[in-house]
Amino acid sequence: MRSLNERVRAAFVAIDAANALDPTVVDVRGEELPLSLAHGRLASGWVLRLVGDPDDAVLIAARAHHLRRWEVPRTAYPPGRPGYLRWRKDQKARHARDVAAILGPIGYTAVEIECIQALIRRDNLGSDPAAQVVEDAACLVFIETQLAAMVSRFEREHYLSIIRKTARKMSAAGLAAIAELPLDATAQQLLADAMAGE
Repeated sequence: MRSLNERVRAAFVAIDAANALDPTVVDVRGEELPLSLAHGRLASGWVLRLVGDPDDAVLIAARAHHLRRWEVPRTAYPPGRPGYLRWRKDQKARHARDVAAILGPIGYTAVEIECIQALIRRDNLGSDPAAQVVEDAACLVFIETQLAAMVSRFEREHYLSIIRKTARKMSAAGLAAIAELPLDATAQQLLADAMAGE
C-alpha cells in the first residue's frame, strides 16, 4: 500500500476538518464518528485497497465524495425517485465546487482540481476507470454504513431494489470487495436476499 505524499495528507486533513462538523454521528467499526467524516475516511481506505497505487486525484475525490453533505438534506428536495436523483446530482456538483476552496490554498493547480471535481461528480462513469473506483468506494461505504438502517425506513421491496441498483453501479472488483465488509447478520441477510433476486 502506498504512502501518502505531503499534499494528499494536507488535503485529507482539510477535508476531514470540514466533515468533522457533521452533526450526525455513527458507530463505524467500533468508533463513533461524524457521518461525513466516516464516509470520507472509509472511501479513501477502499480506494487504497482496490487499487495498488491510486492516483492522488482518486484518493482525494473519494475522501471528499460526501464533503459537508449534511448541509443540504434529502428532505430539501421533493419525495420520490426524481427528487432523489436531483438531490444526488446537485450534491455531487456542490461537493465538487466546495473541494476547490480546500485544495487551492494547499497548492493544487486548476487542472488538478478540475480532475478531482470530475471524479467527485463521476462525470465519465462507465468509461473512466478512475471514476469507477470512486463509485465502487462510495458504494462499499454505503453498504457498510447504511444498509441495515434501511429496514426501518423502507418497505422490503424498496430496500431490496436500492441494494440491487447499488450493485449494478459497481465493477466486478467492487462487488468482490463486499465480502470484506464487516457487516452484521441483518445486513448480510439483506444483501443475500437482494442478490438472490438478480
